[in-house]
Parts: sequence; C-alpha cells; structure tokens
Amino acid sequence: MLNITLDPDSAIVTLEPHGTLSEEDFRRAGAAVDPFIELHGGLRGMIIHVHSFPGWDSFSAMISHLSFVQQHHRKVKRIAVASDSNLGNLAEAIGSHLVAAEIRPFGFDQLEDAKRWILAG
Repeated sequence: MLNITLDPDSAIVTLEPHGTLSEEDFRRAGAAVDPFIELHGGLRGMIIHVHSFPGWDSFSAMISHLSFVQQHHRKVKRIAVASDSNLGNLAEAIGSHLVAAEIRPFGFDQLEDAKRWILAG
C-alpha cells in the first residue's frame, strides 16, 4: 500500500509505502499527481517517507515503478528521501545520473527538514 498526500499549496507530494509496492500503487500515484502537474506544469518536490524500502509484490510492480519515475522525473524539481535505511544515499548516488530532479537524503524523523529543503529550492 502506498499512501499518497499531495499538498497543492506547497506543490509537494509525499509518498509513504506500507508493505510491498504494487502496480496499483503507481497507477494511484499517477492519478493523484498528473492532474496537478498538467495544471501547474510540475511539482516543487516529492518526499519518499519510509523506514526502509519494502520492495515490490511482483516484477510488473517494479516495471510500473520504473515507468512512473521515467514519466515524472522531469516534472519534479527536488526529491527528498526521508528514511532510516541507505535508500536515501543510494537514491542520491544513482538517481543523480538517471533523473533530472535534485535528490537529497534525510533521516526518517527529518520530514519537516525535507519539506523546508524542497521549499528553499
């Protein structure tokens, strides 16, 4: 299950995975952010808030995840990964070569710091 919270005032979407990710999770994420992106041209930021990466429930879920990233990365200015795992550091190291957005890791309890960083950009 993926909790998706879009704050239209700040133009930040927060994604909080709970359990393994499914194809449906990424369909719902697209349905939540695509109308906003279409209307405003993009998002100021995205926060991935998770203790540790839960993985996918299937190969097709992984493909859906990669497709979601490919379709949206040019429309998000900054991505904050608030996690207690190495997910944030890995995303920063690898993502900087694969996505247009600036990526920065934060601790799981640093959600407000992540929001402030996005808003300062």
